[in-house]
Amino acid sequence: MAVVIDGKEAAASVIAAVTEAAGALEKDAGVKPGLAVVIVGDDPASHAYVNSKSKMAKQCGFNSIQHSLPEDTTQEDLEKLVAELNADPAIHGVLVQLPLPKHLDAEPVILSISPGKDVDGLHVVNAGKIAAGDLSTGLISCTPAGAMLLVNRIHGRDLSGLSAVVIGRSNLFGKPMALLLLAANATVTMAHSRTKDLASVCRNADILVAAVGRPQMVKADWVKPGATVIDVGINRVPAPDKGEGKTRLVGDVAYAEAAEVAGAITPVPGGVGPMTIAMLMANTVIAAYRAAGKAAPRF
Repeated sequence: MAVVIDGKEAAASVIAAVTEAAGALEKDAGVKPGLAVVIVGDDPASHAYVNSKSKMAKQCGFNSIQHSLPEDTTQEDLEKLVAELNADPAIHGVLVQLPLPKHLDAEPVILSISPGKDVDGLHVVNAGKIAAGDLSTGLISCTPAGAMLLVNRIHGRDLSGLSAVVIGRSNLFGKPMALLLLAANATVTMAHSRTKDLASVCRNADILVAAVGRPQMVKADWVKPGATVIDVGINRVPAPDKGEGKTRLVGDVAYAEAAEVAGAITPVPGGVGPMTIAMLMANTVIAAYRAAGKAAPRF
């Protein structure tokens, strides 16, 4: 059976390091890291995410600010708020919770966030830095950064000689994940819905990363024996065994069968998920250190 990669434990160690770094910055430079989270509308899932981010920020010793805007907020008002947060020296990280209500356009809002405060790592400047191989001056998108940290725990930071396959080519995850693997010297293949004979492509991977949003698509016979499997999928599926109308969370990998073949695997939930918020906190501390003219810690 595969080693289970414990995302909760890894996230807790990142949070501990972030808390220590935040305390050191406040002591040495009188700067308390500030994170502002903006949410528009009443989507319950988004509010749950935002509340957990705000709670974690407080736990790390940050100045945590939440702006809850009504559903009918205009594009102009939202971008005006972002501009005010960009200009506030006490705020080091600005995060606009997605998805936005349908009448709002997310792209210009993300692009209006100062790249140095873009702790989600979604601005084209930060995406471009990763593409150019500059991992030291930008902010790396949280989920790929967290997934990469889990890979490093198994293989170390240098992936020379290892073959990696990323299934999924989204701007949010697939592309930056492939670039991070490439920067660590892995030989990287990007696979997606149009890839011919996807299963045989996956079977060559020493590191297989699944991010397609299709429940349990990756079967045991897609996995090379001994491979490291990173499952980024979060899918709700019916769970009649739990009772009528009940659901459960599953990943993009058929976990039970894949775990019998893989060398190491992330569970869902409890794998990559906890890492996303941990890396958001790490990015906020990094941004605060840079704003204070200090060498940023590495996580």
